Amino acid sequence: MTTSAWGLLVVLLVALVVLGWPLGRYIALLCDGRLPRWMQRVETPFFRLAGVAPGESMHWRTYAFALLAFNAIGALAVYGLQRLQAVLPLNPAGMAAVSPDSSFNTAVSFVTNTNWQGYAGESTMSYLTQMLGLTVQNFLSAATGIAVAFALARGFAARSTDGKGWVGNFWVDVTRITAWLLLPISFVLAVFFVGQGVIQNFDAYKTVTTVETLAYQQPKNDADGQPLKDAAGAPVMEDANTTTQTLAMGPVASQEAIKMLGTNGGGFFNANSAHPYENPTALTNLAQMLAIFLIPTALCFAFGRVVGDLRQGWAVLAAMTVLFVAAVIVIIPAEQAGNPLLQPLGVDQMASALQAGGNMEGKETRFGITASALFAAITTAASCGAVNAMHDSFMPLGGMVPIVLMQLGEVVFGGVGSGLYGMLIFAILAVFIAGLMIGRTPEYLGKKIEVHEMKLTSIAILITPIVVLAGTALAVSLGAGKAGIANPGAHGFSEVLYALTSAGNNNGSAFAGLSANTPFYNALLAVAMWVGRFGMIVPVLAIAGALAAKKRLPVTAGTMPTHGPLFVVLLVGTVMLVGLLNYVPALALGPVVEHLMLWK
Repeated sequence: MTTSAWGLLVVLLVALVVLGWPLGRYIALLCDGRLPRWMQRVETPFFRLAGVAPGESMHWRTYAFALLAFNAIGALAVYGLQRLQAVLPLNPAGMAAVSPDSSFNTAVSFVTNTNWQGYAGESTMSYLTQMLGLTVQNFLSAATGIAVAFALARGFAARSTDGKGWVGNFWVDVTRITAWLLLPISFVLAVFFVGQGVIQNFDAYKTVTTVETLAYQQPKNDADGQPLKDAAGAPVMEDANTTTQTLAMGPVASQEAIKMLGTNGGGFFNANSAHPYENPTALTNLAQMLAIFLIPTALCFAFGRVVGDLRQGWAVLAAMTVLFVAAVIVIIPAEQAGNPLLQPLGVDQMASALQAGGNMEGKETRFGITASALFAAITTAASCGAVNAMHDSFMPLGGMVPIVLMQLGEVVFGGVGSGLYGMLIFAILAVFIAGLMIGRTPEYLGKKIEVHEMKLTSIAILITPIVVLAGTALAVSLGAGKAGIANPGAHGFSEVLYALTSAGNNNGSAFAGLSANTPFYNALLAVAMWVGRFGMIVPVLAIAGALAAKKRLPVTAGTMPTHGPLFVVLLVGTVMLVGLLNYVPALALGPVVEHLMLWK
């Protein structure tokens, strides 16, 4: 890696700690319900109107049922908006109704915080659908993930011995997270984006004459060869073949802010964060990368405060950071090295004052290799899925890094909430493995980890690999699945594997060479997204309830410390071994083979 790459990485990590520490303190207050009185006075009338008692906690089953019902209704609402958008207002471009299969896929995608997009947003969705459907779900799906993390943190922190699995109130959690956390930060970030050039309007799409047309126009001359001028004294130009372009408008900045903060990733434009209207400057690019990791970082600090031991939050964050830095160290050099097949052809791939060097295919020259590769690692580590470069054009090893980061379970910072509770599931597994080594009943944060918790942990960890691998096998076996593959061979397999990995782990990015906007893929990926999201959330809530019902044991001489370097190493090793071993054969058939073919 170059010095500038290391510098950018250090700036990012330092900024995350500086911003995440105070935000974590605030999030811990939200989790514990310790709000200022003025906030309570504002929210009380709304809770009364909804019939919600903020002080009443729910059993984990009730919490899970409320969560599932809330998200199912959200999916129906988004589906209906897409199907009816042709007759609804705020549709200046006259967008037609979205097809049933695409509407189904998109509704599930945004409700599950996946934001997979099999369509081009600027040519498919009206302003009303983008705002009332997609942007609203960006808030609510993010709030759902954080609410589950709150429930699990309360399970660890509970000292009750009444045997009841109370984990909090879902309606209170999702309301407070949305109103007091996501909305204020999103507003500030949206205003910043507008100041940097991200558009925010309700204008009709604009048709403009391109610079190319103006460049080829020549002044008209009279019979004597003298330039003709109009009444204002300006030169009269010859007619030229006019080239026009339609520029999409819309409320982009407001969607862009929560897209990043909520680790959603669904862009207003098909080009996502590579589009200058979504990501116009190097400063907005850095801000977007920080926004993706901000809340996942802060949640680690909040977790430490909720359980009463800040060191526990630091340990979880340290494990995430180790895995992330390792990924960055692989992906950036892989792209900087360039394509070995171009070297015999005499293609200059060296970095110089005139070119970025390396593999610039599919990357924005505004950002170059370092910012593009770092963005790719961040967005796939954090379950975001926003992209500022074409992952399908990365080198095989460079493209494998995003796949692996997703296959680890989206726990390397991960999505808002989902990253923390996913990593805590691996922490439970890590202490169980350590307990087997020393012949002692495993404990984590004073709670015994017994057979019931381990069964639920196994379900939570295995559900996603089953969905991903079974879905990939189905896609490459059936004619409807193979019909979408434009690149037969190892790369085509990688595209299918990436799509199912992205859907099952609720990321949403893609190797876009796969033609996935078909009834087959829309249905298959929607099922993978729904099962991958809620198939893990329900066991996690069950674990939270089981832990909350247990007595918190005091620390003894035989208690294994879970806040030091040894535990961090154990946790990283558990994530790598258990999270990755499921996928090694599939990776060997895709990116590994493709890499070996380049160097044959």
